[in-house]
Amino acid sequence: MSAAKSGTWGVIAEFRSADELVAGAAKVREAGFTKWDAHAPFAVHGLDDAMGIKPTILPWIVLGAGVTGCVAGYVMQWWMNGVDYKIIVGGKPFNSIPSDIPVIFEVTVLLASLTAFFAMLGLNRLPELAHPLFRNASFRRATSHAFFISVEAQDPRFDAEGTERLLREAGCTRLEWIEA
Repeated sequence: MSAAKSGTWGVIAEFRSADELVAGAAKVREAGFTKWDAHAPFAVHGLDDAMGIKPTILPWIVLGAGVTGCVAGYVMQWWMNGVDYKIIVGGKPFNSIPSDIPVIFEVTVLLASLTAFFAMLGLNRLPELAHPLFRNASFRRATSHAFFISVEAQDPRFDAEGTERLLREAGCTRLEWIEA
């Protein structure tokens, strides 16, 4: 096995179409690579399955935050209106669930939406302000009309010649080495 020259971040391979990208991603996954990614200008049906991406935990985190917001909104109003500062308003009881529903809803939505935003950033390790791929002129086309697979040199299965051969057999039209 040969290794990539020192200072190499990895390699990117360009594919002609979304279908070729999906096929290439399946081959890279089947080869056992773990530190790689596929890049496309739009969502590609079947790419997640080809890459072997598992479902995210984000919906469960957001559900937990929503339930917490619901309970916190109710408990906050119960404490304020029924225990701490009892004021009779319009003859309503101190603890009136129907009148509490708008606040409960708003606190639930607020906590769930903020949690979704910040948890998504955290789970995706964003913001990533500098990355070796960002300096590559060809890679900039991944946001408009090009399809790429990038493989990191730190991957345990990475071998310069073997990885290049695999990507060419997978159907890439162009291959570039990325400096770290």
